[in-house]
Amino acid sequence: MTTANFLALQIGLSVLVLELFRRFYRRNLAISAGIANVPGPESPSWLKGNFDQIFNSSAWDYHEFLARKYGSTVRLHSPFGGKSLYTCDPKVLHTVLVKDQDVFEEEDGFIKSNLLLFGDGLLGTLGHRHRKQRKMLNPVFSAAHMRDMVPTFFEVAHKLQSGIKVQLQTSPKDHQVDILSWMARTALELIGQSGLGYSFDPLTDEESTHPYPGIIKELLPTMMRLHFWFTRVVPLVSGVGSPKFRRFVVNLLPWKDLHHMRDMIDYMYHIASGIYESKKLALEKGDEAVAQQIGRGKDLISILMKENMKATDEDRLDDSESAEMRVIQLSTLIFAAMDTTSSAMARILHLLSKHPEVQDKLRGELSEAKLRNGGQDLSYDELVSLPYLDAICRETLRLYSPAPTVTRIARQDAVVPLSRPLTGLNGTEMNEIAIPKGTSIVVSILNSNRNPDLWGKDANEWKPERWLSPLPTTVTDARIPGVYSHLMTFIGGGRSCIGFKFSQLEMKVVISVLVESFKFSPSARDAEIFWQMNGVTAPVVGNEQHPQLPIVISPAN
Repeated sequence: MTTANFLALQIGLSVLVLELFRRFYRRNLAISAGIANVPGPESPSWLKGNFDQIFNSSAWDYHEFLARKYGSTVRLHSPFGGKSLYTCDPKVLHTVLVKDQDVFEEEDGFIKSNLLLFGDGLLGTLGHRHRKQRKMLNPVFSAAHMRDMVPTFFEVAHKLQSGIKVQLQTSPKDHQVDILSWMARTALELIGQSGLGYSFDPLTDEESTHPYPGIIKELLPTMMRLHFWFTRVVPLVSGVGSPKFRRFVVNLLPWKDLHHMRDMIDYMYHIASGIYESKKLALEKGDEAVAQQIGRGKDLISILMKENMKATDEDRLDDSESAEMRVIQLSTLIFAAMDTTSSAMARILHLLSKHPEVQDKLRGELSEAKLRNGGQDLSYDELVSLPYLDAICRETLRLYSPAPTVTRIARQDAVVPLSRPLTGLNGTEMNEIAIPKGTSIVVSILNSNRNPDLWGKDANEWKPERWLSPLPTTVTDARIPGVYSHLMTFIGGGRSCIGFKFSQLEMKVVISVLVESFKFSPSARDAEIFWQMNGVTAPVVGNEQHPQLPIVISPAN
């Protein structure tokens, strides 16, 4: 062998060794930085992975276990042998929900489930179409418009107050009522009058109850029982055949929960269609007809219709999609505004019933404020400036977010940074995680809001007073990407809750009117009350599956 050939062979072998080393290094780097290296629990099933442990109505302990054992970021096993990430890490949340929100979008199962439930509205769209709808809706949820709604909010709250008084006058001294039912009825009437220019319920007595709240309170518990099928199977078959054919298949299947879901969807669409037609007819008749309707043309849907007329060609919904879109948005608004806010208001009253000292202190604050105002209802500025009422609402939304989780999926390969490094399974330190395309991200609103590293050792305790002093720097410095008060309750980014200001105002008006007038105490069955971890939390009593929340109510004075 010549010297030249020998040198060429040495160079070739060196290049080969370097290439093999480079590939080996990159492979191990990928493993070290990848989701497979993140610690997490074992998979109980190849078919479902940890799905049933995360998404079930009794999953509170498992979510607490994940945070306690693995910290803020955990690797889970997703259905069919895949891997997913479970996280409450502030940097990961910012990347997923804000910075790279176009990369991490809603899962196909979520979008297609909401297409079936509510149609092609805010909850069932992605990308440009979602932004277009949101842009059209933004003006009706502005702070200026919230101010205009306050008199209507108080009007509805006083109807509720009168309805409960009538019930107490015709019942024993300490009367037990299903406060969840009253809150659902009230939330429905509030979104009806302020949002839709439509009255559902006079709130006079139990006999006058509109059927909508009772029917729709069953929606998410039923959805939770079908969750795996809706999120993992429906996306695979939702495009098969025509809508008529798919409806035929649904009718044919001997599946009680599926048929119950079908009937609830039909009912929501029927109600929304009727409301839309009445609004459309009034607009066609002119301003005088609109002014005579409930809401006097200042409701969200009337404004939405007018905004669409004034919108640019790029933003305007054309005639072919406008009518259907209005009905779809109506269904979305009615359900979203009723279910989440009624759950939050019921939770506040349940907590006040178990903390009489907090209830008395709040009643004192409300009485003093109303006395300063000459006995009249408070204005928007007066209401939102009440510190203890605000602290109670914030603390309840922190510790008991109506929605415990949201999910996203990586539409392309991505990398997410960590707020603090974690030790991988192979012993390496991880400061970021490589996320392959198709990976599901479970955002834990629950554990973000209860993170003891941020909120302190008492993070799992309900303490409204924590909001009366400056928050810990661990909270303020964490840069949690939520739109509300360093919390993830209403999430953040382009898919944050568009109605969170509406919801806060609604809670404060209703709670202020009720607590000033009534005393709330636990019922005899309080120990049996369990809050189910559905898409929106809901209380049940004992083995009864219909959502309800019994509380004893008596006059405050």
